[in-house]
Amino acid sequence: MERTAVNPVAWSHEMGFNQGEVVSGETRTLYISGQTAMSKEGRPEHDGDIAAQLRLAVDNLEAVLAEAGMALANLVRLNVYTTDVDALFPHYGTLAGRLGAAGVAPTTTMLGVTRLAIPGQMVELEGTAVA
Repeated sequence: MERTAVNPVAWSHEMGFNQGEVVSGETRTLYISGQTAMSKEGRPEHDGDIAAQLRLAVDNLEAVLAEAGMALANLVRLNVYTTDVDALFPHYGTLAGRLGAAGVAPTTTMLGVTRLAIPGQMVELEGTAVA
């Protein structure tokens, strides 16, 4: 797989994402359902703690990737849904740091939503990966 970043501006790359990516030569595509701060047993974790929820959501995203034989480096698209954009921004470096450590800057959209499916959840990550 070959990835080519498309960035007509520089500010987005400084924030850890590309404006676009051209992916060629892919052989497999993984569409990842929204990952939240749920335990392996299906219980919501970290009620009211958006920083801890974000960390667990990234862990859960990585678990799905690993199960498919992929890693964060394969992520080409990431949608971030949150019930509180202002509360998430101070902790966004957690996500950006893990993506940066993986050497990836996937195209990203962040949306503020009224609520997520599970009461108390404040952040959800949905992605697309290619290998």
